[in-house]
Amino acid sequence: MLGHRTLTLEDYLTILKRRWLIIVLPALILPIVAFAISFRMTPIYTSQTLVLIEQPKVPDEYVKSVVDEGLDSRLASMKEQILSRSRLEPIIKQFNLGNPKDDMDSRVDETRKAIDIKPIRSEISGAGGLPGFFISFKAGDAHTAQQVCRQITSLFITENAKSREQSAEGTTEFLQEQLNDAKSNLDAQDAKLAAFQRENIGALPDDQDANMNMLTTLNSQLDAANQALTQLQQERSYREALLAQQGSSLITAPEPGSKPTLAAHGAPQATPEQAAELQKLQADLADLQNRYTPDYPDVVSAKRKIADLKKEIAQNGTPQSNSGGGPSVAVESPAVRQIRAQISALDDAIQQKRREQGNIQRQIGSYQGRLQASPLVAAKYKELSRDYATAEKGYDDLLAKKNQSRMATELENQQQGEQLRLMDDANLPDEPTFPKRSMFALGGLAAGLALGVLLVAYLEYRDKSLRSERDVWAFTKLPTLGIIALSHNTTVSTNGSSWFKRRVKSANPPLANVGG
Repeated sequence: MLGHRTLTLEDYLTILKRRWLIIVLPALILPIVAFAISFRMTPIYTSQTLVLIEQPKVPDEYVKSVVDEGLDSRLASMKEQILSRSRLEPIIKQFNLGNPKDDMDSRVDETRKAIDIKPIRSEISGAGGLPGFFISFKAGDAHTAQQVCRQITSLFITENAKSREQSAEGTTEFLQEQLNDAKSNLDAQDAKLAAFQRENIGALPDDQDANMNMLTTLNSQLDAANQALTQLQQERSYREALLAQQGSSLITAPEPGSKPTLAAHGAPQATPEQAAELQKLQADLADLQNRYTPDYPDVVSAKRKIADLKKEIAQNGTPQSNSGGGPSVAVESPAVRQIRAQISALDDAIQQKRREQGNIQRQIGSYQGRLQASPLVAAKYKELSRDYATAEKGYDDLLAKKNQSRMATELENQQQGEQLRLMDDANLPDEPTFPKRSMFALGGLAAGLALGVLLVAYLEYRDKSLRSERDVWAFTKLPTLGIIALSHNTTVSTNGSSWFKRRVKSANPPLANVGG
């Protein structure tokens, strides 16, 4: 009857009253069957442990950790390492996990499926990272599940500490290698810069102001030397003019005991004073030559004085007799000798000033050369200084990072960094996690009810009986002429129903209209 017309709530209740036994029997039988089947299945026990993540004991602002990898990725990496065959195979052999008849690959796969790692997400808003994770293991024996769970947890804790130490030590070693290279580069740049400074001493950019000031000072000294030289030359010219005026008057020096007289100009003779002075000058020259080189200024000055004195004596001529008939020596007057001495001193001063002038000019040329070469030197010095500053900055940065990494490595070695701490030891399961007999019974009940409903639906769909006026209309689309009450005799009722069905089918449209 299902599917032939729209059913109402009354129809469903009628069906339920008529076929309730078909629904109840599977709902009673299947839970009992499922409950019995659960006793035939191999039980599985699950042991679980809780691992918490301890934050570093030293704050990051003091010692920053060099392990920047997030715990999620590190946990996944550790899981892959621990679930590798090289790690699981000793555990499988130790606790005889899996089916001994299977090959090792199958037993390793089965063991991997029995391990479950469940991270704990923080329920605090804004809290970053994971506070911890659960590790569980499933086995057919409760004690085996507990021991294997402990073993795997120990592997996780050990692997985490080892991984962090290796990461920190690897970072420190890498930074040390980079620091050595940076130090070599810095030493090379320092050597280049020092060599350039030695080659261009005085012409460096830092010396430019000092060179300008020194050049100004030397120019001032040169001007002063030029003025002093001009004054000395003018003074010498004046002394030469005085000497020319007083050169006509000479004093004749007689022999001892005679009276000095004037001699004619042009026939002078060396005086005893000149002879003594010449002897003294020659002795001084010999002493100077024993101590200094021939180019020494005092030696040159002594030679010049002797030459001037000899020239002066040679100009005096041969001795003449005086009016008294005795020998005499023609000498210059003290004023003339004084003027000649002043001229000689002026000559020495002029030579000294000229030497000073030449020295100042050489220094001016040197400083001018430094200033002219300053732009090129400054460009090269700037390039070398920039390379040195870059190398120094890189070295300082690497040194700071290396020191920080070394402290972080020491922190990890002392177990003061982020660590995994066992919060709850692996528990010993009291009852198996599979199969759950209550769940099997509930599943059997649900399956029995579903099966009973499906059977009732199938029977109702196959049932073609007409039990109401709506059924007649649904099959024939004709109005009902009359209703015969259901007899207690099943045969009569069935025949009557068949006769009624045949009568309805043989009715013609006019009869249907009359009935209507």
